[in-house]
Amino acid sequence: FPIEPTEQTLSLYAIYECHHIEPRSVDSYLSGICSELEPFYPNIRKIRSSALVSRTLRGGKRLYSQPVKRKRALTSDDIDLIFTRLHQSTQYDDILFLAQLLTGLYALMRLGELVWPDRHELRSFSKVSRRTTVVLTEHSFEFTLRTHKSDKQFNGDTVLVHDDSLAGPRVVNLFKAYLSFRDRTFPCRAELWLRRNGSIPTRSWFIRRLRAIFPDDSSVAGHSMRAGGATALALAGVTGSLIQ
Repeated sequence: FPIEPTEQTLSLYAIYECHHIEPRSVDSYLSGICSELEPFYPNIRKIRSSALVSRTLRGGKRLYSQPVKRKRALTSDDIDLIFTRLHQSTQYDDILFLAQLLTGLYALMRLGELVWPDRHELRSFSKVSRRTTVVLTEHSFEFTLRTHKSDKQFNGDTVLVHDDSLAGPRVVNLFKAYLSFRDRTFPCRAELWLRRNGSIPTRSWFIRRLRAIFPDDSSVAGHSMRAGGATALALAGVTGSLIQ
């Protein structure tokens, strides 16, 4: 094959990858390749958007793509079950898990915004929420999300939960209870979310605790929080554009 990329070589590469990975991911692979090659081949973007490459991708998706397997949204019954089981616990990690779960649910947060990745090379303190950003009122709490998946400008966002929302007062009270535990145990630490052993909670730690409550339901996972919060808002009559 010629070293200089052409419509034919990108098309062959796309269909080759479709045999080995989910075809919906090949778009991302090609975007990364174009980003790397553009300084050397300025017309690579034009080749990438050519009819041959675009049709090859469409054909690959039709031939090899698998149905999307979405995780089940947490329902109000699920939340009542979890809350009833854990809210009277005196164990530090139980209160931490419940506070994270309900905060993520009602603030529509991704699990990755609450915990650390399992892979050490992906961890960064620049993404860890800080205790000093927490603002408490009688009826609400808020803290700063320093950066996240959709934060293209790295400006961060404020996460706000108020007790007159779907969350109700129990979530605000639970967060305050966790904060009280945390401040007594780790008065000099900067991280907002900390386990009893002093480590930042990881994705696998959170998922293990969630699966322990739903041992026979593999459709419940980290994204179930965000999906459950969005579903609850929709059922309450909130418009789709506002939820988004």
